[in-house]
Amino acid sequence: MPEWDLGDLYPAPDSAELERDFALCESEAKALAADCAGRIGSLDGAALAQAIRRYEVLDERLSRLVSYASLVYARDVSDPKSGQFMQQAQERANEIVSGLLFFTLELNLIPDGELAEKLKDPGLAAYEPWLRDQRVFRPYQLDQSLETLLHERSLTARQAWSRLFDETTAAMRFPVPASDEDGAAVEELSLEVALHRLSDRDPAVRRRTGRALGRTFQKDIRLFALITNTLAKDKEIEDRWRKLPAPETARHLANLVEPEVVQALQDAVTAAHPRLSHRYYALKAKWFGTDQLDWWDRNAPLPEAEDRTIPWAEARDIVLDAYRRFSPQLAEIGQRFFDHPWIDAPARPGKAAGAFAHPVVPSVHPYLLVNYQGKTRDVMTLAHELGHGVHQVLAGGQGHFLSQTPLTLAETASVFGEQLTFRAMLEAAGPQKRKMMLAAKVEDMLNTVVRQMAFYDFERRIHGERRQGELSADRISEIWLTVQRESLGPALRFDADYGSFWCYIPHFVHSPFYVYAYAFGDCLVNALYGLYQQAEEGFAERYLDMLRAGGAKRHKELLAPFGLDAADPAFWARGLDVIAGFIDELEELS
Repeated sequence: MPEWDLGDLYPAPDSAELERDFALCESEAKALAADCAGRIGSLDGAALAQAIRRYEVLDERLSRLVSYASLVYARDVSDPKSGQFMQQAQERANEIVSGLLFFTLELNLIPDGELAEKLKDPGLAAYEPWLRDQRVFRPYQLDQSLETLLHERSLTARQAWSRLFDETTAAMRFPVPASDEDGAAVEELSLEVALHRLSDRDPAVRRRTGRALGRTFQKDIRLFALITNTLAKDKEIEDRWRKLPAPETARHLANLVEPEVVQALQDAVTAAHPRLSHRYYALKAKWFGTDQLDWWDRNAPLPEAEDRTIPWAEARDIVLDAYRRFSPQLAEIGQRFFDHPWIDAPARPGKAAGAFAHPVVPSVHPYLLVNYQGKTRDVMTLAHELGHGVHQVLAGGQGHFLSQTPLTLAETASVFGEQLTFRAMLEAAGPQKRKMMLAAKVEDMLNTVVRQMAFYDFERRIHGERRQGELSADRISEIWLTVQRESLGPALRFDADYGSFWCYIPHFVHSPFYVYAYAFGDCLVNALYGLYQQAEEGFAERYLDMLRAGGAKRHKELLAPFGLDAADPAFWARGLDVIAGFIDELEELS
C-alpha cells in the first residue's frame, strides 16, 4: 500500500529549503508590517488589493511550512523528534503571524461605505468574498494587543493540550486477551486497530476488545477530563471577552452558516430518532435473535455477512470506477492521488488515527491519510477522503484565500464520493449482498448524521455546564451515556465501560462543534443525489462548478442552481428520508 512522499513540500525537516522559506516569511512579514501597519484603512482600492495579494502570498508560504510539519508529525505521532519539529515549526510560524494580526484587524475597522467605494477597483473586487467572510467576526473582534496575546498564548494553551491528547492516545495500548480463559495470551493493540476489532465477526472478540477499550480509557480518564475541562474553560474565557452569545457561535461564524439553519438540522435529526436509529437498531437486534444489543455489537457485521478482505488495488479500482461513471474529470483528478505518493494508507503503530485529507496549499496538492484494513467501510473511507482531495484540487483555482471551503460545504464532495461508490457497489450486488450493503450503509449514515449530531449535543451540554464549574470525569461520562441512549435508542445496552468512550473523540479537542458539518454534508448530499437520480441534464457540470467555487460562495448561492435551500425545514427532511427509505427496504428484506 502507498505511503506519503512529502518531498513535494520539503526534502527534510532540517533542509536548507525549509529554513530558506521560514527566513523569507520572517523578512516579508516585517516588510509588510513596515509598509502597511496603521495604514490599511487609508489605502485606496488598488493599493489595498496589492497589499492583500502580498499578504496572501506570504500566508500561503507559511501554510506550506506548517502543513509539512503537521504531516511529518501525523506519520508517526509517537516519535519525539516529529513532535519536537512540529512544535518548533508552530512556534516559529506563530511568532510570524503575531506580527501580521494588524492586517485583518484593520481591514475589519474599515466602515462598510468606505469599503464599498474601494471595491470598485477590479483588483480588490476579486477579493470581495474573502473580505466579506473576514468581516463576519467584526462584532466580536478585540483590540490588537488582546488579539496578539490570545494568538501567542495559543501555543501554550489549546495547541499544547491538543498535542498532549494526540500523543496520549497514540501511545495507548489496549490489552485484548486471545480468549476468555485465565492466563490467555494478551495482544497489545493500538487505538485504531482496537476500534476496528469492534467490527470483527467473532462476538467474543468484540466483547473482549470493547472491555479493553473502556477499561483502558478509564485508567486515563482523569487526564482526559482535565483536558476537556481546561479547553472548555479556555474557550469560555475567550468567548466571554469577545461577547459571543453561545459556545458554538464561533464555529457557526467560521462555517458561514446561520445558527437557525444548524438548529433546524438538530431539531430534524432529533425528531427522526424513532424512525431512524431507534428503528434500525431494534431491527438489527432482531437479526441477532435478541431484543437488545450490547454496545460493542453496534457495528458488528450481520450474522450472514461475508468477511472478505478487499485488497488495496481493488478498493482503488472500485472508487475510481464509481467516480468515472459520474464524471470522467472527477476520476482523472482522483487518479492522480494513486499515480503519485499522495496517500498514506497502511495502519501502523504510532501513525495518526482515523483519516483526513489535508489541503496543504493550492500551489502543491493535497495529501490523504487513511488506515486501510480491507473492509467495506475502509473502501468507503477511501472514497470519502478522495472526495475531499478532488474538491481541494478543483477549488485550488480560486487561489489560496478563496479556495478554503467552510466545513459545512467541505463535507459535500467527500460524502458524495461515498454515495457514488456505495451505489455502484450496490448495483452489482445480489439480494443477500444487497441486504448486507444496505445495512452497512445505514449504519454509516447513522454514524454520520445521528451520532455526529449527538456528539454536537454532547458538546453543547459539556460547554454549557462547564460555565457553572469544573465537571468530574463521572459527570462527563454521565452526560455522554445520556446522549448516547437518547440518540441510539433502547435496543442498545450501555454500561459503565462505554461511559468513557468520549475520551478518544479528537474533534472535541481539536475543533469544538466541528461535528455537525458531517450531518450537514450527508443530508445535503442525499438531496443532491436525489436530483442526480432524476437524470437532470448538466447535473455533473453544475456539481463540479460548485466544487470549483471553493469559498467564493456561501451555501445559499451554491445550492441555488439545484433549487435547494438549507433554511427550508423540508430540505433536512428530504435528506433524512433517504436513510428512512433504506431502513424500509431492509425491513422488507428481513
